[in-house]
Amino acid sequence: MPTITQTCLCLIRRRTLAGPEVLLGLKKSGFGAGKWVGLGGHVEDGEKAAAAAVREVAEESSLIVPADSVQHVASIEFRFPVRPSFDQTADVFVTSIYQGEPRESDEIAPKWFAERALPLALMWDDAKYWLPRVLAGEQLDARITFAADCATVASTEPDLMLRRA
Repeated sequence: MPTITQTCLCLIRRRTLAGPEVLLGLKKSGFGAGKWVGLGGHVEDGEKAAAAAVREVAEESSLIVPADSVQHVASIEFRFPVRPSFDQTADVFVTSIYQGEPRESDEIAPKWFAERALPLALMWDDAKYWLPRVLAGEQLDARITFAADCATVASTEPDLMLRRA
């Protein structure tokens, strides 16, 4: 049985006079190209997920995040029954402590979004079920299964589709 790819996401937040914002990135290439995503990527062999999140943020946005500032908020397993090679787990972290200004990389074009106006229709379909929840402070442990099109969510465990944040 193939091993499931281990990934991480780091949601960077800031407070503005207009309200809280989160940094997302427009994926320029690779898996998910053309979608707005949280910063993150693969966890390397022997690397802890939190360390990978800090590394990926630096690589994708040039922001420096202290390793001790990231808080684990979710563990999500993504299943693609018709494309098992896409299967992955994601450890999701949140922080509001960072240094620098986000800069575009070869992979990501970062942009701040108001948390009340997330570009959910331009993200992976699963984001609408879990992202508002973790930004609202909910701890989440879920399995999300995609439909045969590998783009829309077929089911979630627990059932997040009925209980939106």
